[in-house]
Amino acid sequence: MTVKEIQEKSKELMGKAVNHCKTQLEKVRTGRASASLLDDVKIDYYGSPTPINQVAGISVPDARTIIVQPFDRTVLPLIDKAIQAAGLGFNPQNDGQILRIPVPPLTEERRKEFVKICKKQSEEGKVAIRNIRRDQMENLKKAEKSKEISEDDRKRGEDEIQKLTDNYIKEIDIALAAKEKDLTEI
Repeated sequence: MTVKEIQEKSKELMGKAVNHCKTQLEKVRTGRASASLLDDVKIDYYGSPTPINQVAGISVPDARTIIVQPFDRTVLPLIDKAIQAAGLGFNPQNDGQILRIPVPPLTEERRKEFVKICKKQSEEGKVAIRNIRRDQMENLKKAEKSKEISEDDRKRGEDEIQKLTDNYIKEIDIALAAKEKDLTEI
């Protein structure tokens, strides 16, 4: 395995870890309506768990309302129950055609709780990146041992992987700071 291949693999894996972390941060509620708040909610649709966005159109007409319009009206009660059971703190209003979901503003206590959750998720992302760095450093050492690369190449590769690690961790810190700002702004 060459240094270049190890660096490319590191980039790919660290990029995936950052994207996963950002996705997890996006799912945390900020007090503003967002269709992504319902991403993890599933209904039992003909015997299989199905995400709501596959059986209904989800729109956000304003900062405090989510509208769910099912493609088949018979699933409206199922969607209603699934949203209430998801523990999101929403109380959908069913008018027989669509569900209107008012998004209540967050209390200060709840905001602090969500900031803690975000910090925990960002730390998990950083740990994943550090684990990738460790694994790729091991790959460099193995390649040097098996005489595929020189000691100088290994050291250069380690420096590059460390730079990648620092950049991706900084990316997570930036995403966390933006999410904290969203959560703490009233």
